[in-house]
Amino acid sequence: MAEGNPATAHRQPPPARPQLGGMRSSSYLQEHQQYRGPATKPEGHFGIDTVVEDLQSTTISPAKSFSPFNGVPSKDEPPRIVDGGSHDFTHPNCAAPRGQKTSKLIATLMYKANKKSTPLASSRASASNDNLPSPRLPKSDSDLPANMAPTTNFDDFPLEPRAANEPEPLDHLYGSYISPMCITSFLHLMSTFPLPPGLSEITSSHRCLDDPDHPLVVELTLSPGPAEDFLSLADLRKHELIYRFEREWNIDVALQRGSLWRRHPRLVVFDMDSTLITQEVIDLLAATLKDPPDLAQQVADITHRAMLGELEFDAAFRERVQLLKGLPVSIFEQLRPVLDVTTGVPDLIKALKRLGVKTAVLSGGFLPLTSWLASELGLDYAHANEVELDDAGRFTGEVKGRIVGKERKRELLLEIAAKEGIALSQVVAVGDGANDLLMMDAAGLGVAWNAKPRVQMEACARLNGESLMDLLYLFGFTREDLETLVE
Repeated sequence: MAEGNPATAHRQPPPARPQLGGMRSSSYLQEHQQYRGPATKPEGHFGIDTVVEDLQSTTISPAKSFSPFNGVPSKDEPPRIVDGGSHDFTHPNCAAPRGQKTSKLIATLMYKANKKSTPLASSRASASNDNLPSPRLPKSDSDLPANMAPTTNFDDFPLEPRAANEPEPLDHLYGSYISPMCITSFLHLMSTFPLPPGLSEITSSHRCLDDPDHPLVVELTLSPGPAEDFLSLADLRKHELIYRFEREWNIDVALQRGSLWRRHPRLVVFDMDSTLITQEVIDLLAATLKDPPDLAQQVADITHRAMLGELEFDAAFRERVQLLKGLPVSIFEQLRPVLDVTTGVPDLIKALKRLGVKTAVLSGGFLPLTSWLASELGLDYAHANEVELDDAGRFTGEVKGRIVGKERKRELLLEIAAKEGIALSQVVAVGDGANDLLMMDAAGLGVAWNAKPRVQMEACARLNGESLMDLLYLFGFTREDLETLVE
């Protein structure tokens, strides 16, 4: 009956069922190279290569050579922290190769604060402290007016135009100290200047000279500095970007070449009035005269204009001495207890003497008080003006010999350096007035101390603090060094 059934007459038998035993391996994944067990990993292959390379050692990328770690850090075996120690085998700012010289720029950043304060970040826990202003110097002539050009010489005008508005201070955002953001901003600024030919990158390192947790003084070493052919050091110090950076972060930036002489000065020369002492002696003398009543104010106005550079110093000094006619010479002894020595000066002189550095005071004031102060502080040289006296020992209103003005100060600095056999590159001059500019220009480093605006911009370095001991930071000394020198 089955043979006669037309529905099943042409039906084909079903195909045979596939058998796993007929495949070359026991795994479909192995067959198609999707997985390779640890036992089959080819020798000499590592990492992701074991997934994409076949059993016949056909590689997509060259095999990585392998050598055991021999203890010397490299790119493949970077330095590691072992037992709490860390060491970096990079070589920025190391000694130059034999036959070559380094080209380093030292930037000393000094925060203009009159006291140490707590960083803003650490005071967030107290809402009452959020709006506390950061410490700043009180307003004085040392502050640069917003509308004043950094120089009176048109040829030396800033290399970029001044913005319409002064930059907004940023220390109230990042803390009243030299913050990491401040350092980063400065490094970014310096990276915008062209490098010397043949160099494509700049390396840097920094160290906190006073306090690693709340630094007010930070020294940065940049190697190399900007190309001298493009921007000299003198122009770099006056650059508009540097000026704006100082205003934004409330700091002073001192730029020096990284030379041996920066760390080893041999002669430091000071102005006296408003530098070694906080007053102007001639103003103190005028204040003792009551007739006419406005005499003291007249003298003070002339002094102020002379220090700003608006009046020729020699003529202004003669005019003021004329106004002091009749004063007894005993007034100098009476003023000795009144003199207010600038904070840090006794310790600074002590430190310099221990370092073997010669010191001098070149004053546009009066020799009796200058010599007495030099003796009290232990200075090696003292030069100032001498007034003529009548038979009764009173001022005649005239001056003996040459006035110690800006030209004479420069001459005296050169004479002392030559007498001591000291190169000018190892001479430092510190002053505050326009009559100190020639002296400061002759020295290897001229430092403006809480100076008038013009002097601040023309000097090599600026210090606007409370203690003249800050001068030692410019030589690369740390707070620990300062404490050792005065102990």
